[in-house]
Amino acid sequence: MTPLHLSRPPILVGDTDQDRLAAMTAGAAGEALLTELARAEVVPEARLPADVVRMGSWVRYSTKSGGVREVTLVWPEEADIGRGRISVLTPIGTGLLGLRAGQSIAWLTRDGRQDVLRVEEVRAPGG
Repeated sequence: MTPLHLSRPPILVGDTDQDRLAAMTAGAAGEALLTELARAEVVPEARLPADVVRMGSWVRYSTKSGGVREVTLVWPEEADIGRGRISVLTPIGTGLLGLRAGQSIAWLTRDGRQDVLRVEEVRAPGG
């Protein structure tokens, strides 16, 4: 769908996360992640601004459909939706990766609907 491609803001990914994320891109779940990594600007971890969503970030986002959620972006083995810990391999997790507070992105929900999310606030890991 063209709107999804038009709604892809620039993203930043730290070099340390990029290495591990790239290793996870095999298979269907990793295909979307591979697409995002290919368009990401990779920067040294120490230069990644605090308001960029990275692994371990706490994120508050709103959706066009009216929802507001608070989640932490985690590696697949740490995911626990009941505790708000979402895997980077989920559609929403992949969509959040590399965004900054104030940016929006179109994404496909698990049931195939298109939605738009806006990152409202980001806290760096440990912040």
